[in-house]
Amino acid sequence: MSKPDLSPDREQVLNNLKTAIRDSQSTTRLVFICTHNSRRSHLAQLACLAAARWYGHEHITTYSGGTEATAFHPNAVDALKRAGFQVTSEGTDNPVYTVRLGPDGPSTGCFSKVYDHPENPSSDFIAVMVCSDADENCPFVPGARHRISLPYDDPKTADNTPEAAATYDERLDQIAREIFWVFDTLNQ
Repeated sequence: MSKPDLSPDREQVLNNLKTAIRDSQSTTRLVFICTHNSRRSHLAQLACLAAARWYGHEHITTYSGGTEATAFHPNAVDALKRAGFQVTSEGTDNPVYTVRLGPDGPSTGCFSKVYDHPENPSSDFIAVMVCSDADENCPFVPGARHRISLPYDDPKTADNTPEAAATYDERLDQIAREIFWVFDTLNQ
């Protein structure tokens, strides 16, 4: 895999994530955290799960959460579908989505929740802050072995515009390229 176009600072953050994953014991749990747990945290959780499975890291599990719960945004769900994820949902206010990595791949459940929700690990995990607001407002994540600040621009700026689909696809592509690069270089 070719290296994404990274600034030296961004490459260092991704290398810190790689080191945290390497330093994990036999089970590695990553919790991707964003304010509302509606867009970037889910996209990162699922991109990381796809990368871990692609590179044969069955011991890695991924989660997401926010500093508050809202709902998994439909534009983010649609971006995942366009990227080839199989997605179904149940419920209306805060639907629970089943996301499958391709037709025969593993599946995981996704819904908006706070980062310390009982379905997320409470100790010995890597907290990855994917938005600057959550990063600033949550300087300490209880139970986290490592805390990595890896913010991404919020695609919600394009909501209700003709550019929405392209913006969400671009953000998912950026997240996936960076996460896949981490896993591609993990054993180097």
